[in-house]
Amino acid sequence: MLKKILCPSNRKVFCLNLFASFGLTVFMELMERRSFTALLMFMQERTFIFLYNMLIIFISFSIVFLVSKKYFFFGIIFVWWGMIGLINGIILINRKTPFTAVDLTIFKSTIPVLTSYFSVAEIIVGIILITLGIAGLVTLFLYSPSARKAFDLRMNAVLVGFFIILFAMATYFGVGRKLLISKFDNLIAGYQDYGSAYGFVITAIDTGIDRPIDYSRTRVKKIMKVTDKRWKEEHGEKEGSKRPNVIFLQLESYFDATEMKGLELSSDPLPNLHALQEQTTSGYVTVPVYGAGTINTEFEALTGMNLSYFGTGEYPYRSILHKRTCESMAYWMRNEGYVTSVIHNNNASFYDRDKVYCNLGFDNFISSENMNIIDYNDAGWAKDKILEDYIMNTLEETPGKDYIYTISVQGHGDYPDKKVINPRIRVLNEDMDESYRNTLTYYVNQLYEMDLFIGSLVKSLSEYDEEAVLVFFGDHLPGLNLEKKDLKSGSKYKTPYVIWDNYGYNVAHRKGESGNLKSYQFPSKVLSQLDIREGIMNRYHQAMQETKNYKRNMKMLQYDLLYGSSFSREGEGELKASKIRYCIDSVAVKGLRKKDDSIYVMGEHFTDYSRVYVNDSPVDTTKISDFALKIPANAIKDEDELVVHQVSKTHQNITFNTSNTYIVNLLNVEDIP
Repeated sequence: MLKKILCPSNRKVFCLNLFASFGLTVFMELMERRSFTALLMFMQERTFIFLYNMLIIFISFSIVFLVSKKYFFFGIIFVWWGMIGLINGIILINRKTPFTAVDLTIFKSTIPVLTSYFSVAEIIVGIILITLGIAGLVTLFLYSPSARKAFDLRMNAVLVGFFIILFAMATYFGVGRKLLISKFDNLIAGYQDYGSAYGFVITAIDTGIDRPIDYSRTRVKKIMKVTDKRWKEEHGEKEGSKRPNVIFLQLESYFDATEMKGLELSSDPLPNLHALQEQTTSGYVTVPVYGAGTINTEFEALTGMNLSYFGTGEYPYRSILHKRTCESMAYWMRNEGYVTSVIHNNNASFYDRDKVYCNLGFDNFISSENMNIIDYNDAGWAKDKILEDYIMNTLEETPGKDYIYTISVQGHGDYPDKKVINPRIRVLNEDMDESYRNTLTYYVNQLYEMDLFIGSLVKSLSEYDEEAVLVFFGDHLPGLNLEKKDLKSGSKYKTPYVIWDNYGYNVAHRKGESGNLKSYQFPSKVLSQLDIREGIMNRYHQAMQETKNYKRNMKMLQYDLLYGSSFSREGEGELKASKIRYCIDSVAVKGLRKKDDSIYVMGEHFTDYSRVYVNDSPVDTTKISDFALKIPANAIKDEDELVVHQVSKTHQNITFNTSNTYIVNLLNVEDIP
């Protein structure tokens, strides 16, 4: 038996797998650390962790012992781990947070913004490399030899079983000695401390919320009973004393740059923020991510749920909210009679928001596909000032009171390191690396423009004839390689927030109202000021923050609502997904004009993503203006049905909303002089 297991073929495969595992581990950790010195320190100081990462890769190569096409399967596994390491290195340069298994699920959402991170040449090189890799694997499959002699599958299975036992023993030892952990509190530090292969595997297997040991209807009902009792004791029976319009503004990579220790600026980049902080409810909000991960801050601020109970690196938008509805501020506000809207100056499918927002209860979603965006920054992101028009228009055009959640993108990285010409705000640190100073100069000038947008929005709301509350905050700090020692706040996870209104409630700076919050406590902070108690998580945060088992019971409720039996919602009815409307002002076709060999479709609210369909088939469309689209004259004939579709930026076969149906009558088509 031992002779069969240790046959020359198996010895050859073993040596090949061992050397490949070592080489790949070195490569992946070099990509993670981008420094030979840091790599050597990792190997020396965390030798067990390095070897454990190597063992993870070695175990994956064990499949080669069990197949006849050994070179082909070896090639697949080698390319797989090599690509993970390479992609991680590339992403860390641009995004600051490492590549996780969850990123594979959002790949298609990132395609539209690739040019904001990479040059066209880099994208082309990447496509060529991927194509060559696929071609190489196909060639291996077709032409690589099979095992020359039949191998003993049962003996090789015993060998693989031995490797698995060895891996299990190493895992047991690592966990027992606390050399390994099953969950990272910080994804960046987790990859640095425990290795890339281990980090990637953890993000693949650690998903969802673990079922609490004492989860039951009785336990959940007890939490609900205590919550309701404490809420009534603290808040009384009154509800609904104020019902203003409520606008949340989540600002991309927004923080107070003047809190960077040692940073010298020519002038204040955030005068409106600082003025409002002196006058209103304000403080720090602790968010769950740094440098990236907007969607997870958004999740907490919409649902009141704590992301730390989910898997490492998980995006609930992709893992659970695709499948089911979830209590959110939109549902709570709808129950109070509000019209609920999202406004975002980026494409609707980024992070699959177009699929998720219906499960969060929103009525309207206005994205870049239904915006006329003409002003972009040097990093390729839409400037935020356009959001003011859409916020004010939503307030004007929708009936009743509005809850509007707005997500900006202007502050998004990657930040250019070229010199900014005539910047409004200058970085005065002459001893700073020139490239980094250029990057900071670019960033603080984006902050300045975002601050101007906030000031203008506050002015517009001050003059608005309905009561309104504006809540704005940063989704995370920018990816500027900041550490807590560089910041006056002492944390990379704290961003500023302000709660302002146009009727004097917060302007008085009520004693005790300002303070620091977690982003999952944010919704209840605002709603408590309005005496709104709708929502299980909202009531829980309002009543139970000071109790002993606050976090333990919070996890219980989150599990119950998303993965359990919804005992907490018994008697309240099932949450139904909303049917989202993708515009406030409908796209309209009003007539046709003709010039030469082209037909001009005349109407209103056309954008870069307007496509003319004739008899349900798309035709070549060119946008001329907000009021005119051009199509070939031979594309239509009498009695044809013409409709303008607002299509997805990423998938032009997906239509978000359409115009009225226009019946073609060529006799009524006038020529354009």
